[in-house]
Amino acid sequence: MSAQPSPDRPDAPSDGPSVSTSTATSDGFVRGLSQLIGGPLGSHATRPEARPGRFWTASRIIMALTCLILALSWVQKSPCMSGDWQKNIQYTRFCYTDVLALYYAEGLSDGAVPYVNHQVEYPVVTGYFMGALGLPVHWYGVKHPDINQGSWFYNANALVLSLFAVITVGVILALRRRRPWDAAIFALSPIILVTATVNWDFLAIGLAAIGLLLWVRRQPLWAGVLLGLGGAAKLWPLFIIGPLFIIALRSGRLRSWLLATVGAVVAWAVVNFPVWYWQHEAWLRFFRLNSERPVDWGTFWYVGRYLDGKWSSTGGGPFQWLSDHVPTLNLVTYALFGLACFGLLVLGLLAPQPPRLAQLAFLVVAFFLIFSKVWSQQYVLWLLPLIVLARPKWGAILAWTVAEICYFAAFYAELIGAGDGGKSVIPEGTFVLASALRLITVGVLCGLVIREIWRPELDAVRQTYGGADPDAGLAEGPDEGWVQRLRWSLGFGRPPVAPVGLPPEPPVMAKV
Repeated sequence: MSAQPSPDRPDAPSDGPSVSTSTATSDGFVRGLSQLIGGPLGSHATRPEARPGRFWTASRIIMALTCLILALSWVQKSPCMSGDWQKNIQYTRFCYTDVLALYYAEGLSDGAVPYVNHQVEYPVVTGYFMGALGLPVHWYGVKHPDINQGSWFYNANALVLSLFAVITVGVILALRRRRPWDAAIFALSPIILVTATVNWDFLAIGLAAIGLLLWVRRQPLWAGVLLGLGGAAKLWPLFIIGPLFIIALRSGRLRSWLLATVGAVVAWAVVNFPVWYWQHEAWLRFFRLNSERPVDWGTFWYVGRYLDGKWSSTGGGPFQWLSDHVPTLNLVTYALFGLACFGLLVLGLLAPQPPRLAQLAFLVVAFFLIFSKVWSQQYVLWLLPLIVLARPKWGAILAWTVAEICYFAAFYAELIGAGDGGKSVIPEGTFVLASALRLITVGVLCGLVIREIWRPELDAVRQTYGGADPDAGLAEGPDEGWVQRLRWSLGFGRPPVAPVGLPPEPPVMAKV
């Protein structure tokens, strides 16, 4: 008989039926590509993790690849480091970064203390981070006027943000010990290459990733604290509290969710309080700016407004009207996101098995971006680690990545035109098409994740972990009875039927 693979053996995405406990654990896209080098790895092959003392394990290879991509990202941004952005070099070389631009725009180059001397447009943890790096650079630059302060500030930020990116990869590896190669989807992504240091998003991503790890390690209070700190850097980590509620509700472990929620609220309040109390107007600027901002480039509303102009003889329509009435648009976006969250709750309660935390977290953040009136280019980083944890299949993620890179190029072409007095570099329809493709591919990813929630036998991660959710933490456990009764009452599944009693068999007559 052939030897059976160990159930603890790390999964490889090219694994086939002969070496995996289930075909669902393999990735058909990767298996197909593996034919170029001889096909999938066989069940009797010697794997790196099986060699005692071997240095280059899967985790170390992925960490090294992450550092390589981040180094290449730094090189890719190098044409902009001097700050001498003549002839739209920041767009023609694709090296624009808010980090360098805002060093001057937010007054850091003049020694302004965020929120005290200048009203920063970001949540407080991001503002603290900017000041913690920017003020020492300015102080050193005053004493050494020959240095380029902007370049020093960018390099310091790039180093720390890269550290948070490495931490994020480490968390993915820790959460997927049986599937280490899933982290390669994140580590090798061109998205990181072009957007890693466009803004300070990796600060929130790293904090949220640590929060998820603490949840899995059954420390809900500290998990909430990290999610709250992440939410005080960028808003989206606070959305994960919703998915935590859904999985805790199904298992009846609401105490763990309550601890996480309290930790998040307290942490968010503590770091916000100094600015809220002593610099209240500066604290309000972030919220006012987001309330007053018009429809941003490439959003669902931007695409709709363009189609209004094409289809309406008067050049007006519902999207154009909403664009002209921003307060109403705000209410519409909140309402649509709220409806999407309610739909997610219904899906989470009616699914055959409790959805995995990563699946719900990806969906809630994706819904927010789809309906938001603002979708900055670097927001794509919010989705990348979540989709790797939710649905680590290379094919669909690569298609989405291509759409994001195409949008990235089209967006910079639009900015070049805007900087040249409205002179078109590409047709407006081309940019709208790139925007629509980005929306469509994110929508497709959402559909694929929803399908695997509704049909858990298709979920590669669940199959690798024997049907369990490796991210459930203290919410792991069977459904509460009312959840199954709710599903049965709505026609999802069938209640157990008591066996019908059979008449007793006649007594056997003993032979005389």
